[in-house]
Amino acid sequence: MSHTVRPRMVNAGGIPMSALVAEAPDPHAVVVALHGGGTTSVYFDCPGQAQLSLLRAGAALGYTVIALDRPGYGSSALYPEAMTDPAQRVELAYSAVEAILGDRARGAGLFVLGHSNGCELALRMAADDRGAELLGIELAGTGLRYQAAAHQALRTAGPDQRPVGLRELLWEPASLYPEAIRRGITNAPSGAPYEAAMVHGWPRTDFPMLAGRVRIPVRFTFAEHEKIWETDAAAQRDIGALFTAAPSFTGNQQLGSGHNLSLGFGAAEYHRSMLSFVNDCAAGVAAARDSEVG
Repeated sequence: MSHTVRPRMVNAGGIPMSALVAEAPDPHAVVVALHGGGTTSVYFDCPGQAQLSLLRAGAALGYTVIALDRPGYGSSALYPEAMTDPAQRVELAYSAVEAILGDRARGAGLFVLGHSNGCELALRMAADDRGAELLGIELAGTGLRYQAAAHQALRTAGPDQRPVGLRELLWEPASLYPEAIRRGITNAPSGAPYEAAMVHGWPRTDFPMLAGRVRIPVRFTFAEHEKIWETDAAAQRDIGALFTAAPSFTGNQQLGSGHNLSLGFGAAEYHRSMLSFVNDCAAGVAAARDSEVG
């Protein structure tokens, strides 16, 4: 894939926000991708692994892709005081996307993808008043209940102590990932300070509350080898039941993949299926507009 990925930095209400961007000249839509904890936008364009890149795959298929450094990562990491309020983070994300796109073509509109901790921001963007204008949302790598091993690992976390054994769970089975990625090539030096509290309240309060306010199509991907969250039939049913206001909920089982879907050998297949969902959402919006005109 030869599509150019460019770094961008924009002013979002006085806070610098950074991103990686791959543009299509006349895009079908714009995909905004939000990485998880402990990494950056490079998660969606790993150095030396172009075949796994969401940005390059998206541009090749006619989508502009913006991989945003979430608030507290990248250039905004120097401004932790501007990240503590969830509403501030939503405003920063929307402002950054608007500044990056400017008057560039947007096709059918914006679609948001969230992975792992990035699902928090993705859901908040979708639940915001502006979220009703999004084409849809893709969520992956999150859930309502931790698996036993992950729950035990998280209990070892402290203010200056990373959870013991959690990193291993995030990257199992190791055979699903290129060796360079397992060595930590996409790791960020540190996470965002607000994330510790965010993760604590996510499955019990924030996730259920936000999910019920989403009014756009939702696809939720469950990795076959997810080691952090429960993904059995009961878990999938309970997650789907949260999205009471969404016009549709699609559960996607991604075979041959672990927690880090966009960095494993199955990334290309995952990205194709996700972009196919974006296309379906765009087609649905176009049909609705045509119906209104008719």
